[in-house]
Amino acid sequence: MRHTKKYKIQTAVRVTVLWLFALICLAPFYVAVCYAFKSKTEFAKTKLAFPTTLYLQNFVDAFELKNYFNSVKNSAIVAICVVILIVIICSMSAYIITRKNNKFYNFIFYFFQMVILIPFQTIMFPLYRELYSLHALSTLWGLVFTELGVYMGYYIFLYAGFIKSVPIALEEAAKIDGATKWQTLTRVTIPNIMPSITICLFLTITNGFKLFDQNLALTNGQPFEQLKDGSVIKTTEMLALNIYNTFYGQSLTGKGVAQAKAVIFFILVAGISIIQLKATRSKEVQQ
Repeated sequence: MRHTKKYKIQTAVRVTVLWLFALICLAPFYVAVCYAFKSKTEFAKTKLAFPTTLYLQNFVDAFELKNYFNSVKNSAIVAICVVILIVIICSMSAYIITRKNNKFYNFIFYFFQMVILIPFQTIMFPLYRELYSLHALSTLWGLVFTELGVYMGYYIFLYAGFIKSVPIALEEAAKIDGATKWQTLTRVTIPNIMPSITICLFLTITNGFKLFDQNLALTNGQPFEQLKDGSVIKTTEMLALNIYNTFYGQSLTGKGVAQAKAVIFFILVAGISIIQLKATRSKEVQQ
C-alpha cells in the first residue's frame, strides 16, 4: 500500500513537470501566433490575448516586401553552401581521424573539440578584421565560412562518434571481396553512418536558416542596394535578421508583419527538415 502511494506521488510529480515543460516550450509559439494574426489596433489593446478575428493582412504585407524574399534567398544560399561543406569536410575529416588513430590525428581531433568551447563573441572582433582584410566582410561567403568555422568541430565530433561504431572488419571484408576504396566508402561506411548524416543535416539546415548573431555582428545585413523600382534592400540580410529588423524597426504594424514572417519561417524550416529526415532515413541501414 505504501509503495502504491509512493508510485502515485512520483507519477503525479513527473506529469506535472512534463506539463510545465510543455507550457514553457509552447508559450513562445502561442505569442508568435497571436501577434501574427492581430491588427495594429487589436495589438495595442491586448498583446497576449488570442485575436478575436484572424487578420491576414500581415501575411500579405510580408510577401509584398522585397527585402523579405531577398533574405529568404540569402538564407537558402548560405544554408545550402554550409550543408555541402559541412558534409564533405567534416565527414571526411572525421573518417581520417578515426581510421588513422595516431597521436597527430588525435591532437587534431581534440583541437577541434577545444574550438567548440570558444564562444563566438570572443573571436568576433578578430574575425571581423580578418574578413575585412580579405574583402569578404560584406559578402555571403564571409557568413558561410564563419558558420563553418564555428560549428565544424561540433560536427566532426558527431561524425567521429558514428564512424567509430562501424567495425573496421566490415571495410576489410569489402576490400577482400575486391571492393575499391570508393566502393567501400559509398557502399559500406556511408550507409552505416547515415544516422549521423541525418542528424548533422538536420542541425546544419536549421542552424543555417536560423543564422542571426553572426549576421548581426559582422554585416548587419549591409551593404545596401537600390533596385530599379526605387526600393532598397540589404544584400547580406538573412531571414532571422530581417524578422528582427521588421519587429523592432517599425511601428505596431511591423510587429504583426514580423511575426507573420516568423510563422512562415517556421513552416518553411519545418517542411524542409521533415523532407530531409525522410530522405536520409530511407537510406539508413536497418540494424
